[in-house]
Amino acid sequence: MSANVDLNNRPDYDQVIQDIADYVLNFKVENKDVLDTARNCLMDTLGCGLLALRFPECTKHLGPIVQGTVVPNGARVPGTSLSLDPVKAAWDIGCIIRWLDYNDTWLAAEWGHPSDNLGGILATADHLSQVRLSNGEEPLLMRDVLDAMVMAHEIQGVIALENSFNRVGLCHVLLVRVASVAVVTKMMGGDREQVMAAISQAWVDGSALRTYRHAPNAGSRKSWAAGDATSRAVRLADMSMRGEMGIPSVLTAPQWGFYDVSFSKTNKDQAIKPEAQRQFSFPQDFGVYVMDNILFKISFPAEFHAQTAAEAAVTLHAQVKDRLSDIEKIVIRTHESAIRIISKSGPLANAADRDHCLQYMTAVPLAFGNLIAEHYEDDFHAAHPIIDELRDKMDIVEDKRFTAEYLEADKRSIANAIQVFFKDGSSTEEVVVEYPVGHRRRREEGIPLLEQKFKNNLATRFPHRQCDRIFTLCKDQATLENTPVNRFMDLFVIA
Repeated sequence: MSANVDLNNRPDYDQVIQDIADYVLNFKVENKDVLDTARNCLMDTLGCGLLALRFPECTKHLGPIVQGTVVPNGARVPGTSLSLDPVKAAWDIGCIIRWLDYNDTWLAAEWGHPSDNLGGILATADHLSQVRLSNGEEPLLMRDVLDAMVMAHEIQGVIALENSFNRVGLCHVLLVRVASVAVVTKMMGGDREQVMAAISQAWVDGSALRTYRHAPNAGSRKSWAAGDATSRAVRLADMSMRGEMGIPSVLTAPQWGFYDVSFSKTNKDQAIKPEAQRQFSFPQDFGVYVMDNILFKISFPAEFHAQTAAEAAVTLHAQVKDRLSDIEKIVIRTHESAIRIISKSGPLANAADRDHCLQYMTAVPLAFGNLIAEHYEDDFHAAHPIIDELRDKMDIVEDKRFTAEYLEADKRSIANAIQVFFKDGSSTEEVVVEYPVGHRRRREEGIPLLEQKFKNNLATRFPHRQCDRIFTLCKDQATLENTPVNRFMDLFVIA
């Protein structure tokens, strides 16, 4: 133990906290291409939430804690008639966004889904706008929402570049809480001290374990954990705005700080890391890099490491669909991260287990030519034993080049390759997909598909005329940016 543990000289805030606060308070988002991507991200994220409302396992979580609660100037949950306090609204919006594992993704040393932050951002912006209007003030505009999205993406994503929380057993939703609390406290009017205090509270909360994301315990908590994190951020922001003090050295305090308590071991051998390796590493300053390079899930509601495997399987479907019983083995070449988090053998217990199984997400499109959310449900799985038969024939092999290029900053591929071998000695060609359609390298191809995905998701909740009105607004960058948040949210209310 350090000899300085008992010294009671209150330090300055940890540099990481100061840097995040200075970024959200001082940075100006001026890159038009990035704002355009943020607009597309907004559409896609809301559409994912609307689609999730079709699933009772999701909707059972929604609504006020106490039924019948009426909240003045309540924040609305898109696609519903709910008007809630902003803390619960953030939870609900975050829950529906994440439920189907269909929103955007960031892959680096740590993984995550930066659009999870929209739960806190949108709930806070809607509530504040209505409060301002009731006080005769101007509401927030959707440009404020887009700016907050860019910054939340950046905070979560840049921390994730070289800092692996999964390797010490921690869940990436911690970064949702940190990113959300920074931008939400600013949105509430927080000054530098209040923003730093709120960020410090987010860190001192610690992190959920990743247990619920992995065999043998994978389950539905992974579908609401981010909603819980962004909701907690709104609560901590509110507390800081009321004057709650911060914890300045929450990261670096000897013995009691986050680095020593939560970031000091590896999950490989549990050896204590050298002190220098316990602190976060930042290869670049905060800017707009993450939103500019965000990965959209366009083709499949599937964990992102399997997106290219599903795409390759769809390509092979025509060649194998009439020969499924003749298959001897299926070889999947993939990257190390996919093997570590989604490669599974044995029984799959629930939908959340299946949508984090590389073999399942490959077998379904091989057999059926597509992969949709309903394919993870119990009744579909039970009705089609061929899925598990195909899983049992799969060999998962790491490709060192795929692993290396997954981490290269100028590539960040998410590659998978599939080849099917038959009992008669014949085989398909190997289909290799290195970049999914939602990757920045395929943006021109992907955006029209993303827009169609949004249209399809709107149609699951709203009549045709309302769908057209929402889509037309979301397509118009200038008009959207100048739309009051409360007016935008009005469009998503179901009476």
